[in-house]
Amino acid sequence: MRPGSRAITKEDTIPETALEIEDLEIEREIVNIDFEIGDNVVYPHHGAGQVVKKEEKNILGEVREYLTIKILHNDMTVMVPCQNAGKAGLRRVIDEETVAKVLAVLADDVSEMPKNWNRRFKHNRDKIKTGDIYELAEVVRNLAIREHEKGLSTGEKQMYTRAKKVLASELMYALDKSEDDAEAHLDNLLAESAGSKVAAKS
Repeated sequence: MRPGSRAITKEDTIPETALEIEDLEIEREIVNIDFEIGDNVVYPHHGAGQVVKKEEKNILGEVREYLTIKILHNDMTVMVPCQNAGKAGLRRVIDEETVAKVLAVLADDVSEMPKNWNRRFKHNRDKIKTGDIYELAEVVRNLAIREHEKGLSTGEKQMYTRAKKVLASELMYALDKSEDDAEAHLDNLLAESAGSKVAAKS
């Protein structure tokens, strides 16, 4: 267990504000998956974690089945109604074949982004919120290259750091690495790829 993190106990309660529904406005292809305790899953915009509970709860007078998910990289616990899991974009962690495709995206050339800072920020934020790992990898790659070429603004640096954390959290499960090793692996890939592209232009 990481320093500062704590085990989930039966006494833990999750306020209504922890019912993460901020991403429900994103249009998704809804896939109904029956998640079970122990499944490694990805929750859009927050990253990968593990289903630690599946139980019925009475919230605001309505009894529904909920999944409790522990997100390791930011020590967050979220609850998602089972019937809304697909709409919220909850999915299983990627397999080896998808990992290879994601690494290929990270090694690819930068794709076009809006030149205006505000539009570029919204463009990248919207990509991250889709929950699609290829979109996330594209944002991470583009920001890594931009950081090497021109540097990033404070807002983009924060976005880049968070997006890397989310991506590394999934690679951690997919590649069976520790959290630190997954982050170091991702950082090395990005530094090598972005560095070579910047060097090629000079």
